[in-house]
Amino acid sequence: MGQKIHPKGFRLGIIEDWDSTWFAQGDSYADNLEEDRSIRDFLKKKLFRAGISKIKIHRRANQIEIAIYTAKPGLIIGKGGRDVALVRDELVKKTGPA
Repeated sequence: MGQKIHPKGFRLGIIEDWDSTWFAQGDSYADNLEEDRSIRDFLKKKLFRAGISKIKIHRRANQIEIAIYTAKPGLIIGKGGRDVALVRDELVKKTGPA
């Protein structure tokens, strides 16, 4: 029986891109990795009903940009963007101000 490989791992860098893009030096790598995992877990639990398929995280020097791919964006946005602001505020509390 042959060795099995995950389809995404086989395609990384060719036709697929990483789910997180950032650069870290020294000890900050482990901190960033743990923070990415906690952000993903929080968003998946909080926005479970929205049908999230992918979460991409892009870090800059002092900013975190999160792209959420979902089947039901109206459940995330809410009336007048109110729900997005609540989720954003909770993420700022978890990760700290920029």
